Amino acid sequence: MRLQFLGANRQVTGSRYVLDVAGLRIMIDCGLFQERRFQARNWAESPVPASSIDYLLLTHAHLDHCGLIPRLVAQGFDRPIITVEPSVRLAEIIMLDAGRIQEEDASYKKRRHAKKKQQGRYPEIPLYTEDDAKQALSLLQAVRYGEPVSLNDEVTATFHEAGHILGSAIVELVVRSNGESKSIVFSGDLGQWNKPLIRDPTLLERAEVVVMESTYGDRNHTDGGDVGSQLMKIINDTTQRRGNVVIPTFAVERAQELMYHIGELVRSDRIPDLPIYLDSPMAVDVTEVFRQSRSYLDDRSAKLFSEGQAPLRFPGLRLVRRVNESKAINHAPGSKIIMAASGMCTGGRIKHHLRHNIVRPESTILFVGYQATGTLGRRILERQKGVRIHGQRYPVRAKIEKINGLSAHADRDDLVRWIGHFKSPPRRLFLTHGEKKAALALSQRIQDQLGLNVNVPSYGQRVTLG
Repeated sequence: MRLQFLGANRQVTGSRYVLDVAGLRIMIDCGLFQERRFQARNWAESPVPASSIDYLLLTHAHLDHCGLIPRLVAQGFDRPIITVEPSVRLAEIIMLDAGRIQEEDASYKKRRHAKKKQQGRYPEIPLYTEDDAKQALSLLQAVRYGEPVSLNDEVTATFHEAGHILGSAIVELVVRSNGESKSIVFSGDLGQWNKPLIRDPTLLERAEVVVMESTYGDRNHTDGGDVGSQLMKIINDTTQRRGNVVIPTFAVERAQELMYHIGELVRSDRIPDLPIYLDSPMAVDVTEVFRQSRSYLDDRSAKLFSEGQAPLRFPGLRLVRRVNESKAINHAPGSKIIMAASGMCTGGRIKHHLRHNIVRPESTILFVGYQATGTLGRRILERQKGVRIHGQRYPVRAKIEKINGLSAHADRDDLVRWIGHFKSPPRRLFLTHGEKKAALALSQRIQDQLGLNVNVPSYGQRVTLG
């Protein structure tokens, strides 16, 4: 077995691994690089020939795990893409939207550069198109959790609940040869325990090799009280200042969890009556996938649906699809809550809402998820004096807040808990999907606490697994 690390190595986005085993070449995830300093990798040819890949196993439908698949297909990949049932529906929403955004961004970039008579860093063409995304979607094949899928006579793949977002999976590959079996596990992104809507991560007991995420490997989520109380305080403080609460949010899971918590605040009259906008056609579509995937939700959420108490519907909620409706939000009088994608402020409608609110001291920019180094969200969270949005610099005058309890990622203790549950300790453990500092800190913690052999691979590194 040989494994190559082609993304999310000593950084967070762009998850992509290639495993050569038993005559197969298997790619696990093919995500978009979102950190500014790594975006050139999106434009490069696939580090392994796209046509040489036999299977692509997708852990979940976040853009940094699936967002480069249409480009891979455009470069010649035409084999099965296997993932869990809800991820098929989510990937359709996300990849089609990404294709449209790539085309729109290329058109906008071309106009802007023509006006300024200068060239940008990247070509004035889409990274991939909506048609490329449609072609990629035709390759998707759905499986259920816990059902082994035979890839050839020697290799099976099984997807287990990862607890990160709807349909997220831990991928377990079992290789049988000469009467023996060995397994390699890819954690994907692991979630927290006891979160609303989503089930808890599966605890596995055996693997020879594990590739595990380390996003929050150097820290635990700050305990600032329960999420509802934190939201209530921020919303009430902002409305007293007559400002808006602007929340950059990931369309998948984070938007729905926010709706869950805000809905509880509305029903219990803990916040004033005000418009609450979900300004993301993708998030609106994803919310419908949640409603259609009740068998994949946790027991409490499924019970609420069955009793007719839909947790993702409440008074004041306005689902926004059309562009003219989105533009009208910023001209509506009074305080309001605006949830819009993207979660790291790298594109989409959130940038327009930031332009209108980031200069207003009475407004609040509220972050509810991880902000990768180099993203606009990270620069705002760091409270830089000014940030560039759509090519123009804006002073940061709005109040900047962050709630950690909404993170879809396991924190340091959760990660140690997950890897520490293996009854037969893995022979080799690789930490990925974390900035260098976080991955190295988690490596040291695991070595000290569990005595495991831990490696933090670099981009492009190849290892022989035996």
